[in-house]
Amino acid sequence: MQLAADAAVRRAEESALARRTKERYELVQSLRARGLGIKPIMRQTGLAKETVRRYCRAHSAGELLARTRDGRPSVLDDYKPYLHQRWNEGCASARQLHAELCERGYRGGYGAVRDYVQPFRELGAAPPPVPAPPKTRDVASWILTSPDNLGDEHKAALAQIRDRCPHLDALAAQVTEFAKILTARLGDRLDDWLAAVEADDQPDLHSFTRGIRHDYDAVLNGLTQGSPCPGAPA
Repeated sequence: MQLAADAAVRRAEESALARRTKERYELVQSLRARGLGIKPIMRQTGLAKETVRRYCRAHSAGELLARTRDGRPSVLDDYKPYLHQRWNEGCASARQLHAELCERGYRGGYGAVRDYVQPFRELGAAPPPVPAPPKTRDVASWILTSPDNLGDEHKAALAQIRDRCPHLDALAAQVTEFAKILTARLGDRLDDWLAAVEADDQPDLHSFTRGIRHDYDAVLNGLTQGSPCPGAPA
């Protein structure tokens, strides 16, 4: 009984999400068509800046809903393009779609398929699927790699992620700045970098800066122009 009630609540919430997304998208697009910019739209709608930007950039309300669902890793990720294709071909039975996915190697439950296609019923069609998000270890690797050594595809993916997440963008900028200080031995910029990081909301970097503070003299010496880095060949 509880499971059924939870499922009913979830379906109602998803239906409300689809309806609210469509209404907001139409409102933002209508204001945009009248020539209003981001800030005036924010004032009229009460939406946050990043939200308004997403609604302005989207080509449809369906794209926004797909992005919301596709923003988290899922056992469905590899099968979403097929689901979108089959739905638009006229197959609107979640059980049939689940059976077809199982034939293709899907090991997840029916509920995940049913919940995923629910917004399609509200929209009347399945929007283009959004690519699965990159893995955390891949994003970390891109941030820690010199831009000169990143391929165009990874550069574009990282730029898109940084554009969508201001917190990650700030983190990447701090990491890049420290890399410049390290590789060019710009010790005179270390104090400014430490102060900027410690004033920012970056708890993971805060533990790193504490380590630098603990061995400040040695680190500064290693980062000073003309001095060899600790452990570097003479």
